[in-house]
Amino acid sequence: CPKAPWLRHDRGMSTPESPAPAVPPAASTAASTADASDADATSQPGAEPVQIAPAEDEDEQARAELYGLLARLWISPPDAAVLAEFRLAVRDVPDTGAPLDAPWRALVAALRATDVPHATAEHDALFQGVGKPEVFLYGSYYLSGYLNEQPLARLREDLKAMGLSRDDQRGETEDHVAYGFEVMRYLIAGGDPAVCTLAQQQRFFRQHLQTWVERLCDAVEAHPRAMLWRDVAGFTRAFIQVETQAFDMLDTE
Repeated sequence: CPKAPWLRHDRGMSTPESPAPAVPPAASTAASTADASDADATSQPGAEPVQIAPAEDEDEQARAELYGLLARLWISPPDAAVLAEFRLAVRDVPDTGAPLDAPWRALVAALRATDVPHATAEHDALFQGVGKPEVFLYGSYYLSGYLNEQPLARLREDLKAMGLSRDDQRGETEDHVAYGFEVMRYLIAGGDPAVCTLAQQQRFFRQHLQTWVERLCDAVEAHPRAMLWRDVAGFTRAFIQVETQAFDMLDTE
């Protein structure tokens, strides 16, 4: 089963391998492509890469795959394998007219229209740059105005309580948007029943994603050089809104 590329579990864990349906189209394969390219770092002493197993419920599996796909698209530009998958992807989500329908079709179209050099150039222009990037991808910046501030410290405390830590071979801090999406993917489809619960998903999402990810999407969509990532941001926003509504409904049950 694929590994979550930026997470380490203090106790180590494994889950049985089983086939995973691709819902929505291309999400599962694109997420697996990220695993293959990013999950080979050396483990910290006493820690093991967490394992991601397909969720038993198809809706939960679809959620986990979408979080994995978004993590892949925000961490680095799509490579040839990811773009090839999207050229085969069905543009309509199964429930046509649903909140994710139009943003998904726009995302698929944008990925079909680009190539690796153009996607890489755009990603570097927006998120890399020399010195200060045009757009920050870190929650601490949107919540405090600065990098490596209290929001990151609180996130690290919560990850430690769940037995998770960052792979220190990675350069990004834990408040990178892709890291947060990988944590959610793990909480949905991971194999630790003491940690991977709906209540834990709701808590982590509300405290560490809902509070700032749409502001990141605002910044990307407003940037004149954003083309592909304007549609990545549009789909991310729609997905975050769907997740927010779903978690809000839990409070009314």
